[in-house]
Amino acid sequence: MTDQIVYEVMQQMLPILDNSQLIQLKQVLENAFRLYFVAEENKSDYEDNRNLLEMFVSSKRIEGCSEKTLKYYQTTINAMLSFLGKGICHINTEDLRAYLIEYQRKNQSSRVTIDNIRRILSSFFSWLEDEDYIIKSPVRRIHKIKTASNIKETYSDEELELMRDNCTELRDLAMIELLSSTGMRVGEMVLLNREDINFIERECVVFGKGNKERVVYFDARTKIHLQNYLDSRTDDNPALFVTLRAPHDRIMIGGIEYRLRKMGRKMNISRVHPHKFRRTLATKAIDKGMPIEQLQRLLGHQRIDTTLMYAMVKQSNVKSAHRKYIG
Repeated sequence: MTDQIVYEVMQQMLPILDNSQLIQLKQVLENAFRLYFVAEENKSDYEDNRNLLEMFVSSKRIEGCSEKTLKYYQTTINAMLSFLGKGICHINTEDLRAYLIEYQRKNQSSRVTIDNIRRILSSFFSWLEDEDYIIKSPVRRIHKIKTASNIKETYSDEELELMRDNCTELRDLAMIELLSSTGMRVGEMVLLNREDINFIERECVVFGKGNKERVVYFDARTKIHLQNYLDSRTDDNPALFVTLRAPHDRIMIGGIEYRLRKMGRKMNISRVHPHKFRRTLATKAIDKGMPIEQLQRLLGHQRIDTTLMYAMVKQSNVKSAHRKYIG
């Protein structure tokens, strides 16, 4: 089509231009058409990419993914598409390998981060394959990236008692007790209201990832400290935990993290943060023989592999078990 247009223009200009000028005109026309069609193709690719990504995010929203997760998916995939500058249907395995290598080099990212990106891209291209937008996912031949297995720290019994003894506010003591006895996520705790607490059954319903409900349980000591804290409140905020200063708004995750870090520095306890309570509960539960399936349900994990990552069995218990069953 392009050659035909160039030819017709050249024919009409024959009576006006000499051979040298006609040659120059031909070059100008060919370059112009080449740029035009490349621009049109890029524009089409951009629109196709955007539409497919929006449909993927919508499908994940229907599956129950949180808005935070959806935003992470969208940002990660957009970064890849911007780097490659190609239509989704033209992306191949080598393109994605090059992108992951360059991303790691540029950002000095850990293997865990790179594997998270690989996992998200795999989910995206697998969805495209399932929906028949592509024939085969280019991520299939990019295998899981091996990562170092680091043993995550937990709180010792002494550290937990030290934190309890040094709490100067009833609220802080109640928060520590609730986190340590339930194993709930800090994001779940900040959403709780007073009416969510069932003191008779010593339980409450929390909303986990993907807005999934589950019941968590707390011990008698937590019940007492929670009641003491709530009895001391003079505000009418329905939130279970509020800021210490007026107007006593619902406390946010950042506020709890800051409070715990400050407490850790004061008592010289390393890496004090909310999630460490969750890991500590999982480890204790495994050590005391709690079935992994029940722990999985308690923590609200979809996959049992995730639960196993939280549960770090003590080496002393492994030694005792070896002597009991093998030695």
